[in-house]
Amino acid sequence: MDSELHFVHAPIVAQPLRLPSHEVGACVEFSGIVRELEAGMPLTGIRYEAYEPMARRMFGRIFSDIEGKHPARSVTVIHRLGWVPVGEASLFVRVLAKHRGPALGFCGEVIDRMKADVPIWKT
Repeated sequence: MDSELHFVHAPIVAQPLRLPSHEVGACVEFSGIVRELEAGMPLTGIRYEAYEPMARRMFGRIFSDIEGKHPARSVTVIHRLGWVPVGEASLFVRVLAKHRGPALGFCGEVIDRMKADVPIWKT
């Protein structure tokens, strides 16, 4: 499985979709967008920080673990760091797979595992 991981400090811009094979039958994309309320309190944005060396290692492990349950052809994760204003994306995930079930499963699980295990935090 191919994987890409990017940490960016500017608005997220995903590359145009390029299918690596005509056997890819599903593309799932997710964008996590900063909301204007957090725990009922109004926000203008959120600042994200990460310990990048460990975050990269953890994402690698997560991708390997999930690929065994949800076979995918490729995954791309882009996480924005620094200040992210309300209405802009802090996270982008794209999963390509042969079928929609594995693509949807992979996407959902990578986000859940990222939130639980990867050293990225809001400040």
